[in-house]
Order: sequence, then structure tokens, then C-alpha cells
Amino acid sequence: MTQHTTEITRISVPTDTVATTDQTNVYLIEGDQSLLLDPATRHPTVDDAVADCAPDHITATHCHPDHTAGLTAYAFETDATVWAPVGYENRFAQSTGVYPARTFREGHSIGPATAIETPGHASDHTAFEVELDDGRTAIFTGDLVVAEGSVVVGGPDADMADYLDSLRRVREREPDVVFPGHGPIIDEPRETIDRLLAHREKREQSVLDAMATNAEDVEEIVDRAYEKDISEVSDLARKTVIAHIRKLAEENRVRWDPETEQATLVDR
Repeated sequence: MTQHTTEITRISVPTDTVATTDQTNVYLIEGDQSLLLDPATRHPTVDDAVADCAPDHITATHCHPDHTAGLTAYAFETDATVWAPVGYENRFAQSTGVYPARTFREGHSIGPATAIETPGHASDHTAFEVELDDGRTAIFTGDLVVAEGSVVVGGPDADMADYLDSLRRVREREPDVVFPGHGPIIDEPRETIDRLLAHREKREQSVLDAMATNAEDVEEIVDRAYEKDISEVSDLARKTVIAHIRKLAEENRVRWDPETEQATLVDR
């Protein structure tokens, strides 16, 4: 039997994204079969990679357009099988213009990769684990992990508790390397994930501290929760604070009124 080596091609392409890099990573993962992951846009370098190794499979870590805008073109130009998470077929089709031929759940294999459900940044978010030739484990984390800064958890179906749980689940798998959706490859995943968890814990505490000083309106909570100038990212900061408040409300630590966008601490 022929031994197939695992090769990973990372192509960073310019996209319309909230990520500070202004780029998204597209991955071609080659093994016994090949997977094109997060085809963020049509790009000459991706064209060349696909021409050299036509993918057997295509999917995305989640359906945000900065990860899927090129999927239609590459799906129609190859014989690749298009995959989506179970239950998200319609969302996938609306986002990409292509209805998936097959669906996957946690633990299913898509070519060389194994799916890991990692909701939080988006409810359909999925990471993919690959075993490298040297025995190391790599995880492709989409918008779950970034080398610098933090991940926005503020979309329509974002969930802060799920996001933190997904971070912990990936950390428990002890990957040797992480390939993120934006920015450079991460060679110290544990340290990076610990940093992201600590950042979220600190932000949650700053939200609670703001409310402890009688801040109730979201705008006032945002102003007190951030010590730096956030004028350029005020909308993202607002959405993130609301995500933290929703998590705290689910834990019965605060009362949250989404109509008035007022939050108050629960008396203990």
C-alpha cells in the first residue's frame, strides 16, 4: 500500500473581515485524500494550489462570508464533495450558494480531517483535527483561536459560554500546532488558549465591576468595562459586552432585559 504523506498549504488571502489581519487563511490539506478548508475568496494562489491538487472535499469552519466567499467557484470547478454540519444545510446553502452533498457531526472524517464541534463564535463553528506524519496533532481552528488579540463573540448566534467551553475542549485535546482562520500558525497552542481564556475572564470581571458601580445601560457598561480607546471598534465591543451579559444572565448572576438593554446584578 502506498504511504501518503500529509501536506498542508496555507494561503492567506485578503478579505472583508473584522479580523485585524484583513486576511483569511485558506488551507489545502493533502493526505490519502485532500480537503480545501475555508475557501475565503477566489484568488490566483488558491487557483494554483487547486490546479496542482484538485481537492476531494470542500468545507468551511463556519458560514461567515470571510470563510466561504470562494466556495461556490471551487465547488463548481472541481469534483470535490461539499460538506456542511448536520442541521446547518440551509444556512450553508444560503451562505455559499451550494447545497452540501454530505453532512458531518462530531468525530466524522472528511478526507484527512476529523470534525470537532466548537460553537461559540458561531453556532455552526467546527474545528478540524489532522494527524501529521511525525505523529504530532494539528487542529484547524477557524475563528476559535488567534495568535494575537481576541476573537469577536458577538454575532447573531454567538454564545460566550459555548465559546469558552469550545476553547477548553480544544485545549484538552493537547494539539501540537494550531492553524487559525486568521493570522500566523500557532506553535504553542496551550499558552495561546490560556491567554484567550484569561482575557475573557478579565473582560467578564470588568463587566461585573462596571455593574457594581451602578452602570445598568449597555453603553455605560461598555464605557466602564474598557480602559482603552475603543472608538474604532465600539460596535464590536458593544456586541462582546452583551455576549458576556447574556452568559451571566444564564448563570443567574445578572438580570438582562434585551428590549431596554438594561442589566443589573442579582442580589446574593
